[in-house]
Formats: sequence, structure tokens, C-alpha cells
Amino acid sequence: MDQIKIGKFIASLRKEKGLTQMMLADRLGISDKTVSKWERGAGLPDVSLMLPLCETLEISVNELLTGEKLTYADYKKKAEVTIMNLVQENKENKKRLYQSIVCGIITIIAVCAIIIIAAYIEMPTVIRIMLIVIAVITAAAGISAAATLDVNAGHFQCPDCGHLFVPEMKDYVKAYHTFTKRRLTCPVCGKTGMCKHIIVR
Repeated sequence: MDQIKIGKFIASLRKEKGLTQMMLADRLGISDKTVSKWERGAGLPDVSLMLPLCETLEISVNELLTGEKLTYADYKKKAEVTIMNLVQENKENKKRLYQSIVCGIITIIAVCAIIIIAAYIEMPTVIRIMLIVIAVITAAAGISAAATLDVNAGHFQCPDCGHLFVPEMKDYVKAYHTFTKRRLTCPVCGKTGMCKHIIVR
């Protein structure tokens, strides 16, 4: 889905209705920052907000997801394209999750191997220090790559309002977490809780 196109479409319909970002946000029970994020193409409306948004803008969900008004003839064709796009997005999310796991495992093995070599094999102190530095750099790069893949694999769901969102990297990294949940602050309701990682929607 073309987020930029969808964002411009939302902005244009909002202006046609004579609504400010704040007015639209108030009707949907969200912040104007969220509306601004959609209109800039930096994110898509949460599934739970799509119907209320479409009702307010007097469009269908299919028109929202294609970013344009549709004639009856185009409707079925675009619906099929939209479904295929969602299927493709879910496949890509799963792929990113697997890549994140593989990246994490490879990083752990590589760092452990370097540390074992540095600790148990006889070598000059300078080389030992260099190996430790390489281990630290490898760990930092691997964790960073795994985190980037993981944060972009799907969305996190707020336990209070059900909103799906992608957190900022800084919030993701410093959040307490289990394998399937992270303690994050929802951008819609503002509450902090253990948000479930949703890969397929």
C-alpha cells in the first residue's frame, strides 16, 4: 500500500469536509499528531479506526486503502489488489521476524566464538584486546540489525484500546519485554502496558 498516497487522500478529504486535524482527531478519539502522521505518509490508520475514519470521510475502506475514490467498475478490481497487498505485507512481516531471529542467533554464536578464542588461545595482548573490541562491535551491529527487523515486522497492540502501532526505535530498544510482548506507551490512548507483537493482521 502506498502510505504517501493514502495520507494525501485523507488530507484532501478532511479539507473538503472543512475539518482541521484536531477536529478529525477529536471525532476519532485520537491525537492530532496521529492524524498528522497518517497525512505525512508515516503510518496507516489502525484497523480499529478505519471504519470510523471512513464513515467520517464518507468513503469505503477499499477507497481508503487504495488512496482514491473508486467507481463501481473499479471497486472489485481494487478490492482484490488490496487483499493481495495485505497478504504480501503479512508475508514480508513474517520474513522480517525470521530474519530477526536468525540475525540474533548468528550474532550470539559469533560473539561467543570470538570471546572464547580471545580467552583461551595464546596470543599477544594487543590482538586479544582487538578481538574483544571486534566482539563488542559485532554484538552492537547484530543486535541493532535484529531490533530493526523485529520492530518493522508487524505492529504492537495496545492492551487497553486495541490500537495497532509501530513504536519509535528508541522506545522499542529501552522497553522491558518478553518474547511476544513489550512494555510500550500507546500513541492513541497514552497508556503504558505490555503490548502484544502482532505479525499477521
